[in-house]
Amino acid sequence: MDISVVIPLFNEDESLPELTAWIARVMSDNNFSYEILFVDDGSTDTSWQVIEELKKTYTAVKAIKFRRNYGKSAALNVAFEASQGDVIITMDADLQDSPDEIPELYRRLREEKFDIISGWKKKRYDPITKTIPTKLFNAATRKMSGIQLNDFNCGLKAYRSDVVKTIEVYGEMHRYIPVIAKWAGFKNIGEQVVEHRARKYGVTKFGFSRFINGFLDLLSIFFVGKFGKRPMHFFGSLGVLSFMIGTIMALWIIGEKLYHISMNLPIKREVTDQPGFYIALVAIIVGSQLFLTGFVAELVTRNAPERNDYLIEKEIL
Repeated sequence: MDISVVIPLFNEDESLPELTAWIARVMSDNNFSYEILFVDDGSTDTSWQVIEELKKTYTAVKAIKFRRNYGKSAALNVAFEASQGDVIITMDADLQDSPDEIPELYRRLREEKFDIISGWKKKRYDPITKTIPTKLFNAATRKMSGIQLNDFNCGLKAYRSDVVKTIEVYGEMHRYIPVIAKWAGFKNIGEQVVEHRARKYGVTKFGFSRFINGFLDLLSIFFVGKFGKRPMHFFGSLGVLSFMIGTIMALWIIGEKLYHISMNLPIKREVTDQPGFYIALVAIIVGSQLFLTGFVAELVTRNAPERNDYLIEKEIL
């Protein structure tokens, strides 16, 4: 199969018929073998009933329905596992991504040997309250990851199948999939300017909290990517450093008192009256705790269960 079109959705019943017909037309015009894989992320409208009706007309339609809302990352992770195409195209269900971009994304991925091609909505139709935070996050992610993409959060992306079969997406990390892929060894990441269309149906499902969650997930990605397999290197190094600083400070204070006693010099303050002594004790205690944290984290990484377990209510496969 040439292409799997992965579409996570939540309460998008109005847009699904038009989107499915549009994708089918593009695929037919380009003679692609394909599947359209919807993941209903616990919709409370008639989205699932619409998908069941679409299946009667379009044999390429497949779908998974969650029992409750888990988020876009969960939907993508489950869809990636179920996808069968050589190239996986992800897009949003709200018609703001154009299926007409698919042939060029497919061509570039196959001919130019990219692992990922990320869409760049150079001209956006979002309110300023959404575009400004997005620009800040893109700048921060470029700086931290070294990946020179202008729009990490664009839902329209193309992947080689081995990329999506290798990576794991959870939390709010769908916007940082290129970063996760880079940490996994897929470094050939490209970008393509794509059309951003104004929302035709419904309202946006994302609030301000996504920016806070996104920032925390960005920090998590970089920590896990760098130290996920060796947490002792991170916590242990900090612990040893803190312990050594505390020990040196304590020895200095005690040594200073012993020196004054041996030389019969007046002692200005007792050891326990000095703030530096308590700072040294705290540093020693914190160092010991960090070292133990690294040890426990090392044990956890060696015995970690599967992270992504979701309750699936229905499937059309």
